[in-house]
Amino acid sequence: MIDTLQKALNKNAFFDGFSRTQVPMVVSDPRLEDNPIIYVNHAFTKQTGYARSAAVGRNCRFLQGEETSIATVDKLRASIQAQESVSVDILNYRASGEPFMNRLLVAPLSDENGELRYYVGIQKELNANQRDTDAERMNQQLSEVQDRVEADMSMIIGMVRHQSNLSMQPAEYAALTRRIETLQLLYEEMALSDRHSNEDSIHMGSYISRLACAIGHVYGRSGIRLNLQVEPLNASMEIASRVGLVTSELLSNSFEHAFDRIETGLVEVRMSQLSGGGLRLTVSDDGLGIPNSMQWPSTATMGGRMVAGLIEGLEGTMQLGRGAAGSYVTIDVPAGATLLK
Repeated sequence: MIDTLQKALNKNAFFDGFSRTQVPMVVSDPRLEDNPIIYVNHAFTKQTGYARSAAVGRNCRFLQGEETSIATVDKLRASIQAQESVSVDILNYRASGEPFMNRLLVAPLSDENGELRYYVGIQKELNANQRDTDAERMNQQLSEVQDRVEADMSMIIGMVRHQSNLSMQPAEYAALTRRIETLQLLYEEMALSDRHSNEDSIHMGSYISRLACAIGHVYGRSGIRLNLQVEPLNASMEIASRVGLVTSELLSNSFEHAFDRIETGLVEVRMSQLSGGGLRLTVSDDGLGIPNSMQWPSTATMGGRMVAGLIEGLEGTMQLGRGAAGSYVTIDVPAGATLLK
């Protein structure tokens, strides 16, 4: 299973360029033997020197070495076994063999039934001064990031959970990687918003444009064009996370399925503010189109359940249209969903 998982995720190694979030993050799956890593971000590979392909499928202990404190490792292991959050300063080693002190926060992620699904780890490299003088501030910063990741990951878990089967196939791990990267782009926009203003909002034009271009780069191919018509508007963090995930699902679906055996085509993303203060998102293509006999979104697939759940959470509406060529999906988010001006 681990070998198959590694192959599936290694095919998505180009996600290393998808997000440049500065905080290293890992996600592991305790349902697999030895709780292996199933996701690392670019910041992790930059910090440790280990490529994604060298980390996925291994337990996080591979970062430990001869001088790593046994007492710290025992504390970390005991908390994980008890399914409790824990913060430790631990000596880790880069791929080059160079040691570095790492502040590590680990938290369990459970589904709506309280069943453990993943562990998320947030890391920060420390220097000698930071260990003492900046400890409180750094813990607060890492905790804020971790709280955001936990909330967003819990939302995803709740939407994609199999009611009858808790196992996940390798292809679904790859899709999970895409969804996490979608959220990481959002965290970058959140950091930019904090830097340039004190408003608790996301610049949706920038976020959706960056997200669409990243997905087009990952899933697109020569001959398939991507066109963006995105108005500048702001939204709350909660709305932005859901709209971003909907966009990710719709776009990846178009690129992967709409142009089977078709050499050329067009995918469009349009976003505008409604006259009543809401938001309208449309993703369209001129490919094969969704067959009339097909129910969409299908509750039999993770992506379909996610789209339906996300739109419901936004109190939004969805319209599926079939044109002379291709299909379009329009999502309306009402002003009552607390969109910000």
